[in-house]
Amino acid sequence: MTDTDVRPFPRTTGRTKGYDPEAVDAFLAQAREAFEASASEAPLRSADVRQTAFPLVQQGYQVAAVDSALGRIEDAFAARERESALSQAGARAWVSASRRLAQEILDRLSREPRQRFRRAGYLHFGYRIDEVDIVADRIAGYLESGEPLTAEQVRTVAFRMQRNGYDEAQVDAVLDAVVEVMLAVG
Repeated sequence: MTDTDVRPFPRTTGRTKGYDPEAVDAFLAQAREAFEASASEAPLRSADVRQTAFPLVQQGYQVAAVDSALGRIEDAFAARERESALSQAGARAWVSASRRLAQEILDRLSREPRQRFRRAGYLHFGYRIDEVDIVADRIAGYLESGEPLTAEQVRTVAFRMQRNGYDEAQVDAVLDAVVEVMLAVG
């Protein structure tokens, strides 16, 4: 790439690492191709976009800029999936499935604080329990009474680590499910 080429994202400078431009560009090309295919034939879904990760490199694409674009791409795939499901199964089935998933999430988040997720173990680090519980309360408020919360806020939440904290994989899976519900209801 020459200096006159247009770059889709700003690059990091100095010691700050960013996403590998080749990996990002390859994924964006794959996402574009998948989105242009019919919804039933697309090899990529909104959940795949949400779970995409890229290696970090010197002079890579700035993480925040790429993550923001990925959020918009995920939203576009989710809207298409919603339209496809509505036309195939009908609104009642779509709402019922979304409601079921939301209830599963709410059942987990309604557990007693400090007991909502399994622990990483005494010698292992996991997410800070108090921070996850605060976010869990916000999500429960959104699901129970429509308190303001956006998919972007859930996508970008970050937790510090602590010994014997909540298991990262389990917390991340619930957060992914929350985003899925939020995007399903539009």
